[in-house]
Amino acid sequence: MSQNKTIMEVNKDLLMERAKCNFNIIEVTHIIDGGEENTKHRKKVESIALDGGASIDKIPEEYMSPNERYENAVRKSVLYAQIVKNNIADLNGLETFGGHSPVIRRTADAFFKEISPFLLHLGMFVPTLLGQCTPEQQAYWLPRALDMQIIGTYAQTELGHGTFIRGLETTATYDEKTEEFVLHSPTLTSYKWWAGGLGRTVNYCIVVAQLYTKGECHGTHPFIVQIRDEDTHMPLPGIKVGDIGPKMGFNTGDNGFLGFDHYRIPRDHMMMKNAQVLKDGTYVKEARHGKLTYGTMVFVRVILVNEVAFNLAKACTIATRYSAVRRQSKPKPEEPEPQILDYVTQQHKLFICIATAHALQIASNWLWSTFSSVVADMKRGNVDSLPELHALSSCLKAISTSESASLIEQCRQACGGHGYMMCSGLPFLYTFVTATRTYEGDYTILLLQTARFLVKAYEQAEAGNPVTPTVSYLTEAVSGKRKPWVGSPEGIIRAFQEVAAGNVATCVKSIRRRMKTGLSFEDAWEQTTIQLVAAAEAHCLAVISDTYRKEIARLTVKSSTNVKIVMEQLVSLYVHYWALQKTGDLLRYTSISQEDIINLQIKYEELLVLIRPNAVGLVDAFDLRDEVLHSALGSYDGQVYERLMSDALKNPMNKEPVSPAFHKYVKPMMKGKL
Repeated sequence: MSQNKTIMEVNKDLLMERAKCNFNIIEVTHIIDGGEENTKHRKKVESIALDGGASIDKIPEEYMSPNERYENAVRKSVLYAQIVKNNIADLNGLETFGGHSPVIRRTADAFFKEISPFLLHLGMFVPTLLGQCTPEQQAYWLPRALDMQIIGTYAQTELGHGTFIRGLETTATYDEKTEEFVLHSPTLTSYKWWAGGLGRTVNYCIVVAQLYTKGECHGTHPFIVQIRDEDTHMPLPGIKVGDIGPKMGFNTGDNGFLGFDHYRIPRDHMMMKNAQVLKDGTYVKEARHGKLTYGTMVFVRVILVNEVAFNLAKACTIATRYSAVRRQSKPKPEEPEPQILDYVTQQHKLFICIATAHALQIASNWLWSTFSSVVADMKRGNVDSLPELHALSSCLKAISTSESASLIEQCRQACGGHGYMMCSGLPFLYTFVTATRTYEGDYTILLLQTARFLVKAYEQAEAGNPVTPTVSYLTEAVSGKRKPWVGSPEGIIRAFQEVAAGNVATCVKSIRRRMKTGLSFEDAWEQTTIQLVAAAEAHCLAVISDTYRKEIARLTVKSSTNVKIVMEQLVSLYVHYWALQKTGDLLRYTSISQEDIINLQIKYEELLVLIRPNAVGLVDAFDLRDEVLHSALGSYDGQVYERLMSDALKNPMNKEPVSPAFHKYVKPMMKGKL
């Protein structure tokens, strides 16, 4: 295993764990990376970006003041941008900037424990230029953005509106006399809120506003807006901008607010690939404008699935390595304290995290392929596949972010008290992934969007019409026949599909029953939303499980026997774990029996035993450099206690043996002189 070198020897327990591993770790790394060439490419980029030590802070940022942390993040953002521009750009190509580029993300994560103030520049600003601008607009804006001559963000969410885009209040009214749009924030709730980098960093942003021309509103459209002077960085007249304040995490990202007071921009600053306003104010749009615009928004949700899978991989790497090093208690008085990884309850906490990290990354890669295929179809004028992609990206984004946040917290708890320390790296991961559960689509709202697709698909299947691939199980389900329970991974996944179909059918019946009492469809839908969310969750579990099993089978066709075995064990663990979590649904919608559930538990516990010798090898296969992990508990060498003490000694509070607060407050109290 190639790792960055440290001055410390590798902990003997980790050496023992690595000696136990019975599969080729590098083979699994290649599977994760998508092939040997991708691994070589990633390592080359990581070496260029990280070997010089530029990502490492002499004083950990958690010991800095808020201003110091922000300034340090800006410094490192500029440094990292120069490394990418001068040394990495030619290796990756234009399409990876702000796009599906895991290696860029990995190296950036080494520079930032939280996030870069430039994150939305490459993550949203540049992709939106690519997706929403005409070729002429791209020719002007993209070189400036990619060369970092300007720094941008994406301002859609408002103080009073988030996921409900149609409710946005910011207006862009066209003045045909001057050929300008007048941007205005008519209410306090119309102020843009949350855009990363907006508080103090960026000088441009893409603003989503309600377009008015010739007295008519044409709905939300994106505009390129300069908000600060390119030389002085001062806010321009008519702009009110600032930082929204401390948050649970993301505190190096200067999320901001933005308001407009009749602020004017040129007509050609409207992003006009899919719709435009002519000089005389005439509004012209592509017939598929709404779908094409939404296709760009789906892009971010697709990326987030991969993002949270990667962060979960970090968390389970930290917790698994620490669990191999940490020894605790004496169940057998005559024997030494065991590694906590030997406790079955610890394996129960951690091995599902490893399996889920694989499942979500594989699902995200599959989703990316689906997205790329749909985008290609859209370019040819075919948007028929977009509804299914929308449903998939919605539920996968919701479930992956929610499950990853929960499992990262589980990893933190598995590390006991040391997991509570910032230097463990786990609090940073938790606060980051927790935020993703909400932004770019709230959990519940996204699942209800998926549910709407499922209800329509069920009605199509009920009518005997063909349905799209991910809901093909509904065609069988409308017959109402139950198949016999089979306890294999394939059988369990089929049962997940039966559960999903049963949930959808129950929702349809509930809506119809309520409408018969006189309720409108909208009211009947609202009263059924608890069931609809559950149906979307069940559908997503079926999709992830089925994709995980099929993709692992495909990806390991040429793998060595032991690699195939351990990867299949992870798939089996994943589906058995979730079957045990969903016994109520299985009893309701399938032919499973009490004895079958007992057998599921027995098999699950057998899988924990089988995976245990390979646990450290499995997280080593993620091939995460220490710089990327930012963890005293999870370093490759396993020298946990030395690193914890080393980190503590960097604390500025330890520079002086006595705090001034003692003489100022404590001593007078002790002497009765307050």
